[in-house]
Amino acid sequence: MRKWGIILVAALIIAAFLSPFASPHPDGLERVAEDLAFSEKGQSPAAWFSPMPDYTITAIRSEKVSTALAGIVGTLLTLGFTYGLTRILSAR
Repeated sequence: MRKWGIILVAALIIAAFLSPFASPHPDGLERVAEDLAFSEKGQSPAAWFSPMPDYTITAIRSEKVSTALAGIVGTLLTLGFTYGLTRILSAR
């Protein structure tokens, strides 16, 4: 169990300290959509609400802190979802 704690702490450190250095430029698919002028046409109803738009927490003014916290929250949400899913599947 100690190994998983170390892995979790490492993941949270990476999320907190490296996420602010992620490129602000659009990735390949976003770039093509912008270049061909159809990026707005692809918005689905699910995209209208996002708890962390553009990987930031809007209530926090500092962009680097906001991005770091969004990375931590995203990491914890992913961990929680994965843990819950493996518990459900292993119970069967």
